[in-house]
Amino acid sequence: MFTYTLRRIGMVIPVLIGMTLVVFSIIHLIPGNPAQIMLGQRATAESIAALTTKLGLDQPLYIQYFEYIKGLLTGDLGESIRTKTAISAEIWPYLAATIELTIVAMIIAIVIGVNAGIISAWFQNSWFDYIAMVLALIGVSMPIFWLGLMEQWAFALQLDLLPTTGRENVRDPVDSVTSLYLIDTLLNGRTDQFVTVLKHLILPSFALATIPMAIIARITRSSMLEVMRSDFVRTARAKGVKMFWVVYKHSLKNAVIPVLTVIGLQTGLLLGGAILTETIFGWPGIGRYIYEAINYRDYPVIQSGILVVATFFVFINLIVDLLYAVIDPRIKYR
Repeated sequence: MFTYTLRRIGMVIPVLIGMTLVVFSIIHLIPGNPAQIMLGQRATAESIAALTTKLGLDQPLYIQYFEYIKGLLTGDLGESIRTKTAISAEIWPYLAATIELTIVAMIIAIVIGVNAGIISAWFQNSWFDYIAMVLALIGVSMPIFWLGLMEQWAFALQLDLLPTTGRENVRDPVDSVTSLYLIDTLLNGRTDQFVTVLKHLILPSFALATIPMAIIARITRSSMLEVMRSDFVRTARAKGVKMFWVVYKHSLKNAVIPVLTVIGLQTGLLLGGAILTETIFGWPGIGRYIYEAINYRDYPVIQSGILVVATFFVFINLIVDLLYAVIDPRIKYR
């Protein structure tokens, strides 16, 4: 297992290097002087020259790239043109908000999607199977912005049960420690704030969970149907093992690898693709952070935001690869 882990980590290194090259190229592929574009058409020649020097754009490309890598290795992501603040200092609260939203959304998607897929395979061609798969098809096809607006209309405006926007009650803000508000409220011993934060999470989490939930349900059903036709399942049934244990203990373990692949991919996609959900629900996440940076032409923020999200995506897939070997010991010998 140790050798397999080292091999997988070794494969990640060139991916990370290639990723930095792509992200580094964002500014340099912009037609014209990037400093001119950042400052706008009314910028003076002196301010353009000063920003060009500050960003190191007057240096050869290879020197700029090595300076960029040097900054990354020391945790320096640059400085925001708009806020004049170090990006490494201001990006974490936004990233933490998206991580919290993504984790809750994926928990919902996994719990409902996996169980819906298992029951659909268990009772193949039953009314539950047909209804679950139709709902899964609707879930994949449904636009998130429409679902989010319908959730706000139904649960916030009509029923007045849940808040529509934000992460917290602005009149009673969370004393942030980790920027993960569910954890912070527990660390502060504020169970009332924990409930409030959880209420703010419900609507955006369900909106964000819809597509991965539907995909997980369909993949789980297909994988379970294939495994449940195997000889070992028939043998277990012939020995008198209850169907519940055959399905959830024996079949699921052998069907979980394709499901795990989808979970890893969807988690990475949600981290970088939650911008619609964050915009509709006023969620201060990394998607909105990058979106606002695009509006302000804050290219260092765009560059760093894309790099951080892509790095998370790479490491999520690395974790999934390592979990393969834990679930199926034969994989580590390949």
